[in-house]
Amino acid sequence: MAYWLFKSEPETWSWSNQLAKGDAGEEWNGVRNYQARNNMRLMQIGDRGFFYHSNKERAIVGIVEVCALCHPDTTTEDPRWECVDIRAVKSVEKPVSLDQIKTHPELSEMVLVKNSRLSVQPVSQSEWDLICAMAGVTA
Repeated sequence: MAYWLFKSEPETWSWSNQLAKGDAGEEWNGVRNYQARNNMRLMQIGDRGFFYHSNKERAIVGIVEVCALCHPDTTTEDPRWECVDIRAVKSVEKPVSLDQIKTHPELSEMVLVKNSRLSVQPVSQSEWDLICAMAGVTA
C-alpha cells in the first residue's frame, strides 16, 4: 500500500463534502498539474491518503482511500487530464496543521513542507505513521 496527500480548498471541496459522498466516493478531478496527475497514475485501489484543507486552515482533517484507478477526468475534454476516485475512511481525532508538521524534524523532507503547492503528493510510511499518531488515528 502507498500513501498520499490530497489537498483541497475547503470552499471548493471540503472534508464535509467528501464525507457526504459515502462509500461511493468522488472523482479527485480538476487537477491540472502534470506531477500531481502522474502521482494519481501510480495509485492502486486501497491506497490511503490524508485529506488536507489548504488556504487558511492548512491542516490534515481526514483519511481517504483510493476506490477507482486513474481514468479520464470528466470535468474536461482534454485527454491529458486524469484522476482517481477517493472515499472518506475516517475523520482525524485532532487535525494536524502544517505548522505542527514543520516542528517535527522527521517531517522536514515531506513534500508538503518542501512543495506545499502540489495538490496530490506522496507520503512515506514513516511520515504517515507519525502524522497518524499526531492526529490520534489508526489507519
